[in-house]
Amino acid sequence: MSTRALLAAASLAAVFGCATQEAPAPAPAPAPTPAPAPAQPAPVAKPAPEAPKKPAVVNIASTELFEFNKATLTPSARKLLDDEVVAKLKELGAIRYVNVNGHADRLGGSQYNQKLSEKRADAVRAYLVSKGVEAGRVETFGFGKTMPVKSCPDQKNRKDMIECLAPNRRVVVEIQGSPR
Repeated sequence: MSTRALLAAASLAAVFGCATQEAPAPAPAPAPTPAPAPAQPAPVAKPAPEAPKKPAVVNIASTELFEFNKATLTPSARKLLDDEVVAKLKELGAIRYVNVNGHADRLGGSQYNQKLSEKRADAVRAYLVSKGVEAGRVETFGFGKTMPVKSCPDQKNRKDMIECLAPNRRVVVEIQGSPR
């Protein structure tokens, strides 16, 4: 072979490799795919937040709290408030508010009944505060004769009318708090 042929063969061998050379190393094996992460438990649904509870409403007729045309608590009124309101308040861990709403009947003028309903609410508030209820948690409202719960036909006998309208002369105590 000529020198030229040898050089050409050597060049080709260099470019394409020679059969006598070692075979190139095989391509590295692909990295193993990582094992899937352990299945996480399904998220536990949080219980829905507890809906705010409606306030406890205690409706107390004034026939048991007040005499007609009065805003002074009777002895039986104090016992009723102890049994119905103070007892409920003691069941609560925290008191958010206590609303005391005074009402009057339709007998008498609007301004007079408004003031009387406010005085009745204030009398109940003062009693509750004397029993340990925080004064800042108790609000009073007077509604006068604007929210009757009973309507009575006009009667000639005033005493019968006063008796018929007794349910309208009332105090409503609304309590909002969280249980113990």
